[in-house]
Amino acid sequence: MPRYIEKLEMMNLPCILARDTLAFPFISLGLEITGDEDIDLCEKASDDQSYIFLVAQKDPNLEEPSQDDVYEVGTVCRIKQFLRLPEGNARMVVEGVYRANLLSLIKQDGAYRAEVMCKAISINADTMKVQALIREVLVQFDEFKKYMPKLSAEIISTVQTLKDPGALCDYIAFNILVNFADKQAVLSVFDPAKRLEKLAVIMAKELKILSTELNIHNKVRQQIDDNQREFYLRAQLKVIQNELGEGGADSEIDEYDEMIYNAHLPEEIEAKLLKELRKLSKTPYASSEAAVIRTYIDTCLEIPWSKITEDRLDIEKAREILEADHDGLTKIKERILEFLAVKQLNPGLNNQILCLVGPPGTGKTSICESIARAMQRKYVRVCLGGVRDEADIRGHRRTYIASMPGRIVNGLIQAQSRNPLMLLDEIDKLTSDAHGDPSSALLEVLDSEQNHKFRDHFVEMPIDLSDTLFIATANDLNGIPRPLMDRMEIIELDIYNRHQKLAIAKNHLIRKQREKHGLNGRTLKISDEAIFDIIDFYTSEAGVRNLNRELATICRKAAKRIVSGECKSCNVTAKNLKDYLGNRKILPKEIDKDDAVGEVNGLAYTSLGGDILKIEVASMKGSGKLELTGSLGDVMQESARAALTCIRTRVSDLGIAEDFYKELDIHIHVPEGAVPKDGPSAGVTMTVALASELTGKAVRRDVAMTGEITLRGKVLAIGGLKEKSMAAYKAGVKTILIPKDNVRDIEEIDEIIKANVTFVPIETIDDALAAALV
Repeated sequence: MPRYIEKLEMMNLPCILARDTLAFPFISLGLEITGDEDIDLCEKASDDQSYIFLVAQKDPNLEEPSQDDVYEVGTVCRIKQFLRLPEGNARMVVEGVYRANLLSLIKQDGAYRAEVMCKAISINADTMKVQALIREVLVQFDEFKKYMPKLSAEIISTVQTLKDPGALCDYIAFNILVNFADKQAVLSVFDPAKRLEKLAVIMAKELKILSTELNIHNKVRQQIDDNQREFYLRAQLKVIQNELGEGGADSEIDEYDEMIYNAHLPEEIEAKLLKELRKLSKTPYASSEAAVIRTYIDTCLEIPWSKITEDRLDIEKAREILEADHDGLTKIKERILEFLAVKQLNPGLNNQILCLVGPPGTGKTSICESIARAMQRKYVRVCLGGVRDEADIRGHRRTYIASMPGRIVNGLIQAQSRNPLMLLDEIDKLTSDAHGDPSSALLEVLDSEQNHKFRDHFVEMPIDLSDTLFIATANDLNGIPRPLMDRMEIIELDIYNRHQKLAIAKNHLIRKQREKHGLNGRTLKISDEAIFDIIDFYTSEAGVRNLNRELATICRKAAKRIVSGECKSCNVTAKNLKDYLGNRKILPKEIDKDDAVGEVNGLAYTSLGGDILKIEVASMKGSGKLELTGSLGDVMQESARAALTCIRTRVSDLGIAEDFYKELDIHIHVPEGAVPKDGPSAGVTMTVALASELTGKAVRRDVAMTGEITLRGKVLAIGGLKEKSMAAYKAGVKTILIPKDNVRDIEEIDEIIKANVTFVPIETIDDALAAALV
């Protein structure tokens, strides 16, 4: 076949290295140019109406390519239009003129120049072979139109009108071929006849790919619903794998199978998960049932079925950690050390179930963290306050949408250990409703004889909780159901006295607040007298939370003064404490200055500790009415009536008129009327106040008393003696009358109180009257 070389010329041209872009002869192309050097080069070529050489990089990500990094064949182009853009780039329209071989590529002043050999070959288009190749390419182009319905009419019309074989090849390659390497392969062929052969081979390959894609698409559409998009994509992938001969085992199923094998699960658990895995393999991927099974397997694999941590059994080291973290709390510290000691002698001992009961702020939660650290166990806190659904403890059954395991199983997953210390916080705040009683669900969890096979509704398999150390916390035992209380060892935490609070503030709170506010021991000092004043006149609590808040306020004030330049350091004393915290918030409760008739110092136990409870009695002529005021509860009102009856049985001994209850109206009042009060321990106090009012004898101002009264005048035991005695001591009481049965509790009272207060045991109301009346 005769060929004619129309042009053979060596040229030295400015060069643009294109990324994923090709230009073909006699076809216009829009380009965006970046880089100041390339923009200047193209602008000059446009002004001079000269040519540029456009060649593609082999790797479009290279920033500084060399000659080896670009293709050997590119296109000599003429710039038809050049425009600088406002953002600094430039846009131009070029038209290819010749194919050219790249001979050399050099970079000068930041821009490339290339030495190229331009070559244009023409052939006789009327030969039989050329016509056959053209016809083959056109036939394949017609096939392409079936797979490309959006092909523009302009492209179709141009292909049908082009007669030059080389131009036809270039036009089809530019507009039809998708693969960049295929386009470059067509561009690299100078001979039009060979270019037609190359294009025909490439188009035949592309047609096979398009046909295969269409077959896959049709097969998938027969299997799925149009609305299931995700399922469609997965099914399409599956058909592709089948077409390639790779449609074997599902990779997800294989991955789960490997995870189950590597988890080394107990035999029963492994068998259950493998059964669920087989069910998953037969379930459509996007179905809701598959999602439930997948979640179930994931959750079960996260549970630490056999992972445990080794306990630290060194008692002295554990004691050191507990003492460093907390002052006081002797009972719980000793109980943990006893547990560690027994654990050394009997490693198979199951973990204990403890319940710490005490007022807010006494360190119940924080001591559990220290216990976990002392024992080197993982620590998990499960807050039960306000939980009213049994499923929160046992989990939801898998029949429900979005079901999940309960808080106990989630705690194990969080700890990633089968023997963590699990804190059941605020167990007395559990509630129940139509969804069930969560406290009943806890019966199995906290029963050491049953919890080795605890069953969560979601997991549906026995979980061993016998190695988990459960510690519950509560503020009030009355909020815990009796069956649940029987499963726990109750440890009551006492309220802190002012000396213990001082030690806690000095050893822990002040140091933490200084670090938090960027202060140190030189920039902020707080005297012991100032801390005592904060405890007595700015906080009223059993714990130290409010004390910690007041110390934080002092730190903030001190930081402000130091930063503003008022001073370099702050020294807080009792005298200048008002400058930091303002006026005193709490007035001290003190006993009266004089003995009074019908007024007695009682003692009460509250959630904040002990308190002085003054009881006043007044009598006046009337019709025998009994008036009770001061927000008294039912039990306290009954105590008042019992006290009145007790006095009536002793009118002859006390020298009171037998018909006083008919001739006199009696009013019993307990001050601080806005504060609700209840309980039987004010019975003795009310009886003494009635006797004082009716006999006219004054009651000693430095005496306080507590005890329940019976109709026969017997004094019964009460609770909270330690806290009540602390309140009496702070108020200035010198003598406390206590029931005889409470003498055993004096051992627990602080030594400083026993040294300054006299405890008088009383058995009957007569003993109280003899000790209290002047």
